[in-house]
Amino acid sequence: MRIVLGVGAGIAAYKVCELLRLLTESGHSVRVVPTPDALRFVGAATWRALSGQPVSTSQWDNIHEVPHVTLGQQADMVLVAPATADLMARAAAGLAPDLLSNVLLTARCPVVYAPAMHTEMWQHPATQANVATLRGRGALVLEPASGRLTGTDSGPGRLPEPAELYQVALRVLARGSACLVPDLAGRRVVISAGGTREELDPVRFIGNWSSGLQGYALARTAAARGAEVTLLAANTGLADPAGVHVVRVTSACELRDAAVQAAADADAVVMAAAVADFRPVARSEVKLKKAGRPPAPIELTENPDILRELSTVRRRPGQIVVGFAAETENPVGNGLAKLAAKGCDLIVVNRVGNGLAFGTADNEAEILAADGERISVPRGPKDSLADVIWDSVVSRLA
Repeated sequence: MRIVLGVGAGIAAYKVCELLRLLTESGHSVRVVPTPDALRFVGAATWRALSGQPVSTSQWDNIHEVPHVTLGQQADMVLVAPATADLMARAAAGLAPDLLSNVLLTARCPVVYAPAMHTEMWQHPATQANVATLRGRGALVLEPASGRLTGTDSGPGRLPEPAELYQVALRVLARGSACLVPDLAGRRVVISAGGTREELDPVRFIGNWSSGLQGYALARTAAARGAEVTLLAANTGLADPAGVHVVRVTSACELRDAAVQAAADADAVVMAAAVADFRPVARSEVKLKKAGRPPAPIELTENPDILRELSTVRRRPGQIVVGFAAETENPVGNGLAKLAAKGCDLIVVNRVGNGLAFGTADNEAEILAADGERISVPRGPKDSLADVIWDSVVSRLA
C-alpha cells in the first residue's frame, strides 16, 4: 500500500520515526511529507534514511512531477502524526502554504489525523471546531492519549504510542474506501475487555484466563471507524489503543458501576469482558495461611448480572447491547439460551479452552441476534471478527 505520512511541527515528531519503521517493515511504501517547521524536530536526512524515499516540504520542489497533486491522488492513506493545532486549523480552512497541506486537499483516500499538543490547545473551542469540521468531511481524527506532555505538564494531548497508531493504520488500510465515510462517526460506544478478579486476600483472587485481546480489537476497530470509544479494561496489561478513553477496573462490581455510568450516553455497549459469576462474601485483610490444616470453605455470593441490567434498562433510546458467551460445549444452544435470558440485541458465542480464544491472536464465533439473524465467522484475526461485530451493530443503529 502507498502511504503518505504527514509530520507536523510538534515535539512528538520523534516518536513518528518508530511508526515509520513499523509501516515500512510491514511492506508498505511510505512517503514522508513534513511541514517546514517539523524539520526543526527531526531532520530530512532521518526521514529519507528510514523511508528510502525523497523528502520535501515545498510544492515547488520537483515541480515537473506535480507532487502537490500526485501524492494525494495516488495514496491509499494519508496519516498525519503529530497533527498539531495549527496544521489542523489550516486543513479545516483549506489553506495550502506547503506540500503537506496541498496533499491533504488533493487526497481522495482515507485521511487520519493523530493530534498531539498541550491540553489547553486541544480543549480550546477553536481546535474542537476544527476537529468537528474535519470529521464532518469524512476524516478520521483520533482522540489524543492522556499522559506526560512537554515539560512537567500532564493531561490529554499526548500522541498515542507508535505501535497503536500502526494498528489503526492497518485497520484503515484493511477497510479501504469504506473508511472514506466512517460509519461510526458521531457514535459513542462502550466496550468491556479482560477478566474481572475477586479478591480473597491481599495475595489471591478468583479470576479467569481472559486476556482482553478481543475487547481491545473491538475498541481499536471502533476508533478506526470513527467512534468515540470508552474501553472498560479489567486486568489486561495491554497498551491503550490509539484514540480510546480507557477506564481500568478490577472486580465485577467495579465493572458494573463503570458500565452503568459510561452507558448513559452510549449508542452501543459491547460487553466482551469475562465477568466472574461469584465473589467472596468477605475479603481477608491478611494473607490466608494453611496452618497445617485444610482451609475453611470460602463462602461466595453472586455478582451483579451486568449484561442483563444493561439490556433491561437501556440508558439511551435505540441503544444496542451486545454480549459475549464463552462456551466449552454446545456453543449455539447455550448462546441462544443466554441471548433470551439476558435480553440483549446480539450475542457473540465462541468456544474457549484448550488453546482456543483466550490469549490467542485469532478467534471464531457465531453471532446470534434477537431478530433471528445468525452469522458464522470462521477462525481468523480478532480484528476481523471485530469488524463483523461492528457491521452488525451499525446495521441496527441505522
